[in-house]
Amino acid sequence: MDAASTLRKVRALRLPDAQPCVPDTTPPTMMEVRPETLVIDERYQRNLSERSLRLIRKIVEGWDWRAFKPPVVVQVNDELHVVDGQHTAIAAATHPQIEQIPVMVVAATEMADRAIAFVKHNRDRITATPTQLHYALIEAGDEDAVTISLVCEQVGVRVLKNPAASTSFAPGETVAVKTMHGIMNRRYRIGLRKVLEVCANAKLAPVSQAAMLAVESLLFADEFSGEYEPEDITTTLRASFHDLSREGKAFAAQHKLPQWRGLAVAIGRKTRRRRRGSRAAS
Repeated sequence: MDAASTLRKVRALRLPDAQPCVPDTTPPTMMEVRPETLVIDERYQRNLSERSLRLIRKIVEGWDWRAFKPPVVVQVNDELHVVDGQHTAIAAATHPQIEQIPVMVVAATEMADRAIAFVKHNRDRITATPTQLHYALIEAGDEDAVTISLVCEQVGVRVLKNPAASTSFAPGETVAVKTMHGIMNRRYRIGLRKVLEVCANAKLAPVSQAAMLAVESLLFADEFSGEYEPEDITTTLRASFHDLSREGKAFAAQHKLPQWRGLAVAIGRKTRRRRRGSRAAS
């Protein structure tokens, strides 16, 4: 099936194990409303956390109708109550340039029906994974995503778009997109490339979050910087990565540290250090 498959092709696949139900609810309708007139029922909606406020601020600052999803609402007497999309609704009500928004009205007259609708909208969905978002950002021309993609291509690392739970990784494959973004933010493009080169040359399968962060620490952290050559770290990793992982996990558990910290210690113990004279001269 190609990337431009139509729903007609998808429908032809059918689902042999699925038993379609007979819908006992009516289809939704669309209408335009002033966002400040919408009501959020706190009896079953989520309270606004600091994370929610950050999301609302982000929507307001980057409002884009192309990314807009109509909130789902229900009619309660003379009011429209939001059952899904409260962050969008609040952002629209906050935004001084947004006077009206489309909403999708569903039938749910009883409180229990509205709560059920809320649960289904928030449970029966698949959130895009970081790797799927990464590829979407590449297509959108996002500078950071494109840079990471180019660095990966240069050093022989491949980001898996849709890995299955049973995926058996090949050398150089990874799903640790967020980790690469973090390393690039801290070490810039050249630093990310150095870290990924070590992992790729060591034939790690997968190139994991712990491995990336451990290598980053050994190359750049103040406590290690200048002590180890990338080639020597690569040699250590290729020789006994599984043993190092086991030792690193044990050390991390014993000292209540993140696994990558334990792995960095384990790698450092087995890797040749630069002589003090050569370090001082460099």
